[in-house]
Amino acid sequence: MNIKPTIVIGLGNPIMADEGIGVVLVEELSKLAAAGKLPNETIEYYDGGCGGMYLLHTIAERKKAILLDCCLMGTEPGTIKRFTPDDVNSVKQMAHLSLHEEDILTVIELAEQIGQCPDEIVIFGIEPVKIEQQLHLNDAIAAKIPDYIAAIEAEIRKSED
Repeated sequence: MNIKPTIVIGLGNPIMADEGIGVVLVEELSKLAAAGKLPNETIEYYDGGCGGMYLLHTIAERKKAILLDCCLMGTEPGTIKRFTPDDVNSVKQMAHLSLHEEDILTVIELAEQIGQCPDEIVIFGIEPVKIEQQLHLNDAIAAKIPDYIAAIEAEIRKSED
């Protein structure tokens, strides 16, 4: 199997409104890549769902991982921020609905400990309007998808340089 050097992982739960933004974004990016509008040969686009320890193997042997997720940052809803794992401390509340559930920062820390961490990890966090049982994004978040795609696309193109 050919492992592409860069992976873009969308994280989140699409049945919990804005919590699913990462999955929605990676789906849109995948469509753009399939249409030849984004790099596809060296970049993998991956629906990481609700995360978990399996992501350890997904990021292994990569040069770069770009993670897309809903993040409670105390900013205005819809705000997107680019940061690295060193820039943040996780205070994620786990639902404990699965033995496989694990915070992505814990997965990254373990990858570092076993020598399988990408050289570069970038996280795009998007402040939600609401996280509740709902099968679609809130309108304010959905309206900003083109802006989010543009920011992530710029990061993807940096990976190609």
